[in-house]
Amino acid sequence: MREADFELIDRFLGGDGAAFDELVHRRQREVYNLAYRMTRNAEDARDLSQEAFLQVYRNLNRFDRRSSLSTWLYRIVMNLCLNHLNRGSRSRFPSVNEQVDVADPSEGSLGRLEEKERQEALARAIEALPPQQRASMTLRVHHHLPHGQIAEILGISEATAKVHYFHAVQALRRKLTHWREDG
Repeated sequence: MREADFELIDRFLGGDGAAFDELVHRRQREVYNLAYRMTRNAEDARDLSQEAFLQVYRNLNRFDRRSSLSTWLYRIVMNLCLNHLNRGSRSRFPSVNEQVDVADPSEGSLGRLEEKERQEALARAIEALPPQQRASMTLRVHHHLPHGQIAEILGISEATAKVHYFHAVQALRRKLTHWREDG
């Protein structure tokens, strides 16, 4: 993928506007997913994704290729998300009642309701994490990135990235203890 990205970048810098469209098409979903996992708000994620691609468009000539395009792009998205979160923008998670339709008397509906409650509890616990911990957790768990790449994206040392991840895991364990005890 790295070589294909570099080829698209070269074509775009050579004047082929369609190459940028292809680059956006290839990366749009992962950028949106990252922004959504950080903000937990679809509208904010769309806005931040759009802003990220605008920044890429304006600054692609400065991309030095020392890292992969995804690392550079993730860094842009993370900076936008962290700024957004630091401005006090907090999403509102839908309640279990909003997520689940009218109670279904069929077999298994209680299990589905409990699972939705667990998911909501996890989402709220992640939302409560400090932004750097949330970022480290999101990049590690959802994007399967190694701590070194997370450090590069967040502009911190690898040791700091590991510490953020460790503290995030510990905080989630503390907040979700009752779910673990319930099975």
